[in-house]
Amino acid sequence: MSKNKQEDVFEAAMQLFAERGYDGTTIPMIADKAKVGAGTIYRYFDNKEALVNSLFTKCVLQFSEAIRSDLPFHSTIREQFTHIFNRLFDFARNNVEAFLFINSHEGGYYLDDHSKETFNDFLSFIIGVIEKGQEQGFIRSLPSCALIATVYGPVVMLVKMMETGELTYTEDLLKELEESSWNAIRII
Repeated sequence: MSKNKQEDVFEAAMQLFAERGYDGTTIPMIADKAKVGAGTIYRYFDNKEALVNSLFTKCVLQFSEAIRSDLPFHSTIREQFTHIFNRLFDFARNNVEAFLFINSHEGGYYLDDHSKETFNDFLSFIIGVIEKGQEQGFIRSLPSCALIATVYGPVVMLVKMMETGELTYTEDLLKELEESSWNAIRII
C-alpha cells in the first residue's frame, strides 16, 4: 500500500469510527470511503481490530509527540503546565478527528496490549509532571487521574463546541482557559 493509500485508509477509518463507533464500522465501509478495495485493506491489516489498533497507536504517538516536543523540563511546573495545556489544545484543534478518536477509543475492549501500553506510556509522562508538581507543593494532592480529568474533560467539550461553531477560538480565550485550568489544579 502506498503511503497515500494507507493515509486514505486511516483517514476514512478515523472518520467512520468517530461517526459510527467501532462496532458500527465495517471494513467494506472503510474501503468505500477510502476508495480502495476491501482486499487492499486486508492485505495490510488482518482484520478491523488490527486496523483500529494501528490507527490508535499512530494517533497517540502523534499526540504524545505534540505534547512532549520542546517541553521545558528545567523550568517551573507552571511553565510546564502552560506548555502541556497549549500543546494539548493546539493538537486538539488542529487534529480534531485524531483527538476525538483517542478520547472515544482509549478504553475500547478491542485495544491490544501494544495500544494500551502506548497510551499508558503517554499517560505516565503526564502523571510524572503532575507528581513532580505535587512534590514541589504547587499542584493539589488529588489523584492524578482526577486532575487529568479536571483539565482534559473541559478541553474535549471546548473543542467540540469550536467544531460546531458554538465557540470561536481566539488567543485571548486560550490564555483564559489555560489560566482557569491551572487554577483548578493548583494549590491556592
